[in-house]
Amino acid sequence: MLKHTVEAKRLYKSAAWRKCRESYIAKVHGLCERCGEPGKIVHHKTHIDSENINDPMITLNHNNLEYLCQTCHNREHHEKYSPVRYGMAFDNDGNLINLEG
Repeated sequence: MLKHTVEAKRLYKSAAWRKCRESYIAKVHGLCERCGEPGKIVHHKTHIDSENINDPMITLNHNNLEYLCQTCHNREHHEKYSPVRYGMAFDNDGNLINLEG
């Protein structure tokens, strides 16, 4: 995944990306596609890397986009490195418990 590389900055500042982003947000009515809260970040389902950054079928394709709120975006990117998953927690004795039932 490209973080703050020159290529990524160029993509996200481009007119093509701005148009694609705006049209995608309008298409999903500005709401997070996972929880229904107001969205904030247009997420690429196939992560952009140095191999595909110049491929518009990856970078500018509505089928590869998902509009997420900050919380859902954080879950997508950070939860895989966390010892606890969404809906799970540790109880007072240190046991992993399912909060959803």
